[in-house]
Amino acid sequence: MINHRKIDTVCLLVLAAMLLLTLFFINGEALGLKNHTANPPYAARLFDDSAVHHIDIQMEPDAWASMLGNALEEEYAPCTAVIDGEIFENVAIRPKGNNSKNLIHRYGSSRYSLKLEFDSYIGSRTYYGLEKLSLNASFQDNAYMKEFMTYDMMRHIGVPSPLCAYVWVTVNGEPWGLFVAAEEIGNAFLRRNFGGRGKLYKPDYKRREDENSDVALIYTGEDFESYDNIFRNAKGRISRLDKRRLIEALRILSTGENLERAVDVSEVLRYFAVQAFVVNADSYLGPTGHNYFLYEESGVLSMLPWDYNLAYGTYPLGMPEPFGDAETFINFPIDTPYSGSVMLRRPMFHNLMLNQAYFEQYREYFDRFIRNYFESGYFEEKHAKTLELIAPYVKRDPTRFCGYGDFLLAADTFREFCLLRAQSVRGQLEGTIPSTIKGQQADKSAFIGAPHIKIEDLGALEDME
Repeated sequence: MINHRKIDTVCLLVLAAMLLLTLFFINGEALGLKNHTANPPYAARLFDDSAVHHIDIQMEPDAWASMLGNALEEEYAPCTAVIDGEIFENVAIRPKGNNSKNLIHRYGSSRYSLKLEFDSYIGSRTYYGLEKLSLNASFQDNAYMKEFMTYDMMRHIGVPSPLCAYVWVTVNGEPWGLFVAAEEIGNAFLRRNFGGRGKLYKPDYKRREDENSDVALIYTGEDFESYDNIFRNAKGRISRLDKRRLIEALRILSTGENLERAVDVSEVLRYFAVQAFVVNADSYLGPTGHNYFLYEESGVLSMLPWDYNLAYGTYPLGMPEPFGDAETFINFPIDTPYSGSVMLRRPMFHNLMLNQAYFEQYREYFDRFIRNYFESGYFEEKHAKTLELIAPYVKRDPTRFCGYGDFLLAADTFREFCLLRAQSVRGQLEGTIPSTIKGQQADKSAFIGAPHIKIEDLGALEDME
């Protein structure tokens, strides 16, 4: 029989081992060890962006036609999704989108963006760890590159961003078109980027004509109802404690002091550097104030990128005078990326920029982004490889929104826009080009010229009425 002293020794050794294992898993990331979910299986499969993947949507023809005919209802229907030859039965599918969906319907097209959910009908089933997948139709993106390249920019600067890749979609074996597959920002995204921790929201308004202060992240008091556009759009269950924690973060943000307590300053500044570069007025830095995800962990907020089909100056509605042409957007100011009346209602940007140290940090991130992404030659190589990859598919895309020649023109215009935009930002950082709206209205003499570029060639927004 083992005596009590030996039992105590064994127990202490087991306890010590458990403590070491706990410390290992808690501090593994600090030691340079990646969380095992940092590279889930789906990342190396569908989101290997070196190839065009294939998804065949299998449905009864009448069911497919009915879903498209009632696209505005966004009702799910069952389908079989064959992804790169692997069969996934009972997958939920529906059309998706906001303004784009309504405009596609109005224009008489049936090429809607689509959402696939692998866990709707079979609760625990995923695509190699991914519950939801978007197939974006590249509406008003004649180059098929706005979202694909913007997410690449965000990842390059270190902002957690959706994985994406190109997918050739067929329906019952018949060609439907080239789409951009994007990882939905949800549970799988949280596991991949944050170890499954934290809370996720997609602030958005019910009615655009309302004030929507909560979507703008403006603190308006302690009443939960004042933040309905945030809490109503939570991705997952949230408690009263979760709500109080987020409201407290907004309160701190509103003061402009001790912002590190409420904001992941480094991440948010990097996010805004790319946001300002891509001139996306249909975003937090524009009159709509939406199209972003909000992540909260331990009372600290960060912003995550989403929806760029109207970036690169192709959402000109409400732009402050005299803005409007390609030269305007190529030289768009990086320090005041919209009019003062809007920026005063964007505390996540405005209150950070009021802090001189953060303002300088923002410009340092911008400098690093321009140097590493554009001036290094990385962008041109990435663009060339992407164009070579997708061009054969666009050429035979039966539902595309533009002609093949329009696609080639848009791809070239996109390349030129980005390279000239990088030159302008370099000038703004060095002080040779004004970096504010007021400064640019007073002096355009050093603007980077672009008489050969037409923004509408990218697939600009024509009608929002």
